[in-house]
Amino acid sequence: MMVDGRVLRGERTRNLVLGTAVALAIETGLDGLSLGRLADHLGISKSGLFTHWRSKEELQLATVDWAREQVTELVIRPALRAPRGVRRLWALHETRLTFYDGRHPDGRFFTLAEFEYRSRPGPVRDRLAEALDEWLAMVRRLATEAVSAGELHPDTDVGQLAYEIEALGIAAALQSRLLPTEPSHRYARQAVLDRLRALCPDPELLPED
Repeated sequence: MMVDGRVLRGERTRNLVLGTAVALAIETGLDGLSLGRLADHLGISKSGLFTHWRSKEELQLATVDWAREQVTELVIRPALRAPRGVRRLWALHETRLTFYDGRHPDGRFFTLAEFEYRSRPGPVRDRLAEALDEWLAMVRRLATEAVSAGELHPDTDVGQLAYEIEALGIAAALQSRLLPTEPSHRYARQAVLDRLRALCPDPELLPED
């Protein structure tokens, strides 16, 4: 992939470069992402990247932020088109699994990076923790809305539910790195669907399977 370093400007090129950075981070680890390695992969001089990011850490932070933007665009916003309540919460889980299913190769970035940086203090770990906290807050908020709408039982522990949904999403992402994608995603989908149907006073709001 060749990119002219003189035109490393603008939103389109930024997306190309940071999308490549995410793909490299998935393959080599986020800690293995560097300006030199990214420049080599893009076929440009490292000085073309220095214009935008002065250090490896700045590049890593920008990569995390770009990946967050992708989650917003490809997972959260499509899910928010579903009706408020349990259907929106379910849609969030489905759009996340779609993001992981191979059509979006950067979908597993956060799962892998969070595991990689779980015991590495510093700004990159802090940014990853912030992104995870933001995601879990979104799941809890949608669950709380479903309770308020009467579409989940009033005694639903939304924190516990968010934890379970997150755990199943992570399991699907990790297992599909080594095993065929379809079974792991099918199990993660069915498990959350069963859980929501059990908590929903009107299970017909949700798919049967």
